[in-house]
Amino acid sequence: MTSKPLHYLTIGEAAPLIESKQLSPVELTQAYLERIDRLDGVLASYLTLTADRALVDARAAEAEIAGGSYRGPLHGVPIGLKDLFDTAGIETTGQSRVLSGRVPDEDSAPAAKLREAGTVLLGKLTMFEFALGGPDTSLYEISKNPWDTTKASGGSSSGSGTAVAAGLCMAALGSDTGGSIRIPAAYCGIVGIKPTYGRVSRRGVLPLAWSLDHCGPMTWTVEDSAIVLQAIAGHDHGDPTSSTLPVPDYRASLGGDLNGLVIGVPREYIARPGVGLDPEVGESFDAALSALEGLGASVEEVSIPGLEWATVANSMIMITEAWSYHEPNLKARPQDYGDTARACFVLGGGFTSGDYQLGMRARSRLRREYAQAMERVDLIATPTMATPAGDADYDLLPVLMIENFMGPMNLTGMPALSVPSGFNSGGLPIGLQLAGRPFDESTVLRAGHAFEAQAGLLDKRPPVEDLA
Repeated sequence: MTSKPLHYLTIGEAAPLIESKQLSPVELTQAYLERIDRLDGVLASYLTLTADRALVDARAAEAEIAGGSYRGPLHGVPIGLKDLFDTAGIETTGQSRVLSGRVPDEDSAPAAKLREAGTVLLGKLTMFEFALGGPDTSLYEISKNPWDTTKASGGSSSGSGTAVAAGLCMAALGSDTGGSIRIPAAYCGIVGIKPTYGRVSRRGVLPLAWSLDHCGPMTWTVEDSAIVLQAIAGHDHGDPTSSTLPVPDYRASLGGDLNGLVIGVPREYIARPGVGLDPEVGESFDAALSALEGLGASVEEVSIPGLEWATVANSMIMITEAWSYHEPNLKARPQDYGDTARACFVLGGGFTSGDYQLGMRARSRLRREYAQAMERVDLIATPTMATPAGDADYDLLPVLMIENFMGPMNLTGMPALSVPSGFNSGGLPIGLQLAGRPFDESTVLRAGHAFEAQAGLLDKRPPVEDLA
């Protein structure tokens, strides 16, 4: 069948084995549950483990496949969900004491689509409190980085990044309001894509900021992200912001060289002192650009002056919208929030409507400038993060104001992918971000897939075997 450990199979590798009945979904699920039991006491990626439900799902998938009813490449595949995706009958808390004991009656739209695809739910994954307050939370602990447990795993989809990297699930869903899929993807050495705003329904997903929130997959490979995105994308009448545009075949777009592709690089912004680019990250980025050129792409500089205001605008819009959601609970039960979450949300209540409008004006300018740049180029490339993962214990509030490469993609709603591009001298992962035109996830995935094959990093896994 395969010499690779079951917990390190990709979805692309496992799916044909499951379809041909060479690999049992029950056996695969048991392998993951055993690994979670052995390692997650240290890594803390699962907030709620649904072992009994997982085995029920796996047996049902196995019976369906044996009976000739194969649903597709996610049938029988074990996954995890960030704990802000509502799951019927399973506690969903946003990792906050404010919602402790909350058990939804219905699945969120993304969770429902994955269930329809035949996935096996292993459990709900840890996260920053309400997708912003971290690394301290009011409920449970935050996950550890599997490459170095003293380093941050990134937020807010921290458990999703940890679990995928450590082989504790085959795929996970995260959410991204200012980089919360791409940050843990970069820090944990995995792939994460924030699709175009509206490409994936957010119905039944706990909000952080309604105009910035996105949902997307986190996986070991670009192909696996394409498979998961295929399953969750599409219009949902229950989410008025979800797009009615048709969803292409993402997996079919993968493969081949990048001849004719033009990649824009905002060098002026990348070099800004406020960004604080680590020299080793800069070297990895330059090497990635050379690799992309070797695959047939051309690289040219682009100017996007509005990036200077992007971080301030994204942070102000984010916490202002968050305050409007949390205001009743903050006034009624502030003690149930963690210190960081409470401070961030209360800060949002201090902005005026005029401040919010200034942020939205900066956002409109940035959208225009990106649209103009995308008339000349097909993708925009930057490092995902300016530095590798820092210490696990840090203060989030100052970080919100550090210029970065991720928030602009939430402001514009453009699709953006983080794919591993290398490691620093301390063995910590470095990520490459590729962003594309709205609803052109296919080009983003195609370029990321080609680069991933060229980079040759897929067999390098975190040193977690001795953690138990």
